Amino acid sequence: MATEEAGGLAFHPMEQFEVAPLFGDGPVSWYTPTNATLWMALSALAIVGLLVVGTRGRAIVPNRVQSIAELLYGMVRKMVEDVTGKDGLKYFPYVMTLFCFILFANFLGLLPKSFSPTSQIAITGVLAALVFVGVTVLGFVKNGAHFLGLFWVSSAPLALRPVLAVIELISYFVRPVSHSIRLAGNIMAGHAVIKVFAAFAAVAALAPISILAIVAVYGLEVLVCLIQAYVFTILTCVYLKDALHPAH
Repeated sequence: MATEEAGGLAFHPMEQFEVAPLFGDGPVSWYTPTNATLWMALSALAIVGLLVVGTRGRAIVPNRVQSIAELLYGMVRKMVEDVTGKDGLKYFPYVMTLFCFILFANFLGLLPKSFSPTSQIAITGVLAALVFVGVTVLGFVKNGAHFLGLFWVSSAPLALRPVLAVIELISYFVRPVSHSIRLAGNIMAGHAVIKVFAAFAAVAALAPISILAIVAVYGLEVLVCLIQAYVFTILTCVYLKDALHPAH
């Protein structure tokens, strides 16, 4: 919201990312229903509506909802198979759930007066941490000590291998950080830019330019929502491949 402060125009584009309780104005605890939990729940309901309710008929000639569901299913399944191989298909349900949640949370966050859960590093951090811990445990369960071969670059000269092993180890533990910040940062940046341009719409001379900028950035954000869900998911598949086939 743009307001007049000290004779100038002031606005706060980051207010839209504040986690607030749904009822009252008290402090937010781990059990407090908030705007974040509301929109995560709506994202889950939207997924159920598309993949369960929307495909109950399963007609040979699909309707629009079934076509969208089948398109998402086929795209994610092909992604998992292409990156991880046939061995990774048993983990397809988790990858599909992850992709759909991020995709719907991103898109619902574009609605007026909505809240984007994926703009919160606490949420994307949990998603990334679950992937990191899951693939690490899976790597040791499937391969035992051979999983450590992921950090040993056998094709490099022997003298460089210890140094490269340290670098690989550091990059491995940085994965959940980059995995989560990339998603949250892109969603937050786009929403903040839209809010900045919307604030200038209150100035009559700048209103036409502001509206055009909002439309352009909004269209870009639609692409960003899809691309970021895809990037998060395909990186998950890459990490899963490393757990299943750790040879460097």
